[in-house]
Amino acid sequence: LNRGRFWITPDPYHNDDNIQIGREVKISCQVEATPPEELTFSWLKNGRALRSSERMVITQTDPDISPGTTNLDIIDLKFTDFGTYTCVAALKGGGIPDFSIDVNISSTTVPPNLTVPRGKSPLVAREGDTVELECLVSGKPKPIILWSRADKEAPMPDGSMQMESLDGVLRIVNVSRDMTGSYRCQTSQYNGFNVKPREAMVELIVQYPPTVEPVFMEMRQGLGRPVVMTCRVLRAHPSRVLRFEWLLSNRLLHAGAFDAQKDETEYTIRSLNKEGWGEYTCNIINEAGAGKCTFQVTGKAYPPEFYYDTYSPLWQNRPRVYGFKLQWTQMNPSAVDRIIAYRLGIRQMGQQRWWETEIPVNATPNKGELMTHNLTELIKPESYEVRLTPITRFGEGDSAIRIITYSRKFSSCSSPGEFHCSFEEEAICMFTQDKNDDFDWTQHSAATRDTKYTPNTGPSADRTGSKQGFYMYIETSRPRKEGDQARLISPFFNVAPKNPYGITNPPAYCFSFFYHMYGKHIGTLNAFLKQKGLTASEAPVWSLSGNQGDRWRQAKVSIHPTSSFQVILEGIRGPGIEGDIAIDDVTLEEGGCRDPPPNISAKAPSLSAHIWLLCVALALSLLPAQR
Repeated sequence: LNRGRFWITPDPYHNDDNIQIGREVKISCQVEATPPEELTFSWLKNGRALRSSERMVITQTDPDISPGTTNLDIIDLKFTDFGTYTCVAALKGGGIPDFSIDVNISSTTVPPNLTVPRGKSPLVAREGDTVELECLVSGKPKPIILWSRADKEAPMPDGSMQMESLDGVLRIVNVSRDMTGSYRCQTSQYNGFNVKPREAMVELIVQYPPTVEPVFMEMRQGLGRPVVMTCRVLRAHPSRVLRFEWLLSNRLLHAGAFDAQKDETEYTIRSLNKEGWGEYTCNIINEAGAGKCTFQVTGKAYPPEFYYDTYSPLWQNRPRVYGFKLQWTQMNPSAVDRIIAYRLGIRQMGQQRWWETEIPVNATPNKGELMTHNLTELIKPESYEVRLTPITRFGEGDSAIRIITYSRKFSSCSSPGEFHCSFEEEAICMFTQDKNDDFDWTQHSAATRDTKYTPNTGPSADRTGSKQGFYMYIETSRPRKEGDQARLISPFFNVAPKNPYGITNPPAYCFSFFYHMYGKHIGTLNAFLKQKGLTASEAPVWSLSGNQGDRWRQAKVSIHPTSSFQVILEGIRGPGIEGDIAIDDVTLEEGGCRDPPPNISAKAPSLSAHIWLLCVALALSLLPAQR
């Protein structure tokens, strides 16, 4: 129940009409209700129930015509009819408080008047308080008051553009700084009089503590060096009465009045000592409270940054153990005191126990300087978590953590260098799925699908004929559709130049793999070369399409990268579900491919044959020059 309205006929302030004895007077009352059909009305006179009679006729308008309206017709007004009439609205189901409107009928009427009580404007409050803006209203009958913003087009606290008040009070809970401004109170246009609405203004001033920056800042500095901390005021109300205080761990260091010509205060440590480490607080205070800047002054060193492009990191590769060349640089090494050592922690993945040792540092590392430590006796094929923490006179700095994963050694300098992956491990030799393709390759063993669903496609064993062996394949059943692509990306392989200034004669590598392309809906299998810092070539280095029979075949192609590189294997779904493509035993060896790729289908010749012939021709042409 809300938005009560009333009006009187005749209007006592229109065309010199007056409420006179002997005349008919009609009082109309309208209330909005939800649901409107549940609305009921009753009338009171001077607090006592009033029933419909020949002279007091109570009617209710058809809700379809004018919802929620009731009328009281007083026929042949008598002196005894003067008094206060109350229209009471209620809902049939109950549970909602009744809504009532009082109407005074007398021989004299008083036009509305609005005033603001003394001391109520401007009204000063603090952010978060509950405030009451007040306008005193008088008149017969007493009008409803409407509140709105006067200084700008902005909603009221309840989200509407206007708020009603029966007693002239606007109550705002949890007042905020954006509510500062001018508020207009005015009489409702449905106040029973056909006169211009009365209005008054109330000023609201919301005080709030200073807003400052930085709220928090970490300052790293070495001993004996200066530290300057600055706390800046962005806004505050009131802004003229400000004072500040600087504290170290709640111990007062300095306090004073804020300079009105500045918007900041500073505190300087001329020479930092060990007692100067800690949390500094600057409180900037006004009548409404305090804004706080916090500075954490520390000698903690920044974390090291691991170097992931280490050439040939698997420097030790024995039958059961391996070694790893750990390399890193130090972030901002001169920001704090000299780093005297690194604490190295290492633990096997899945284990709780850390093994720790210290790596001494004899000289201050320069920015960007590469540091090295060899990790030995790592158990194959386990992965390890490594934690590296710099140590200064302050103590331990920030740590850096990385994961070391065993993979077969590959290097163009090894003799012979070889990478081989048969996809037997869950890590699939650090191959990754492309995030920008349509679906993924799947690691699998035995048949790719039950023959009941997709017969005549996919391998029934891995490349060696083992039902337990694993391989990678693309599943072309629904929801896959023709043209969908799945890309598998190898780890990065390093090209180690013999010339430190670059590679003048790019080395050759033989990239080979086994494929199984069996089914009447076979699509396309592509191989791409992607070099670091360059986009992948649009043309594949090897490509094959169509049904190649129910057997594994080998593909070989020579590649000539000039920088660190990856190989990408792309499977493209054909026109139907009998189009599973599988790969296994991916190999990368130093030197060009020496033998032509076997088992090339005459139906769909591979680019690898042409590339192999080109490599042979180039090699023969270079022989006289080398002599």
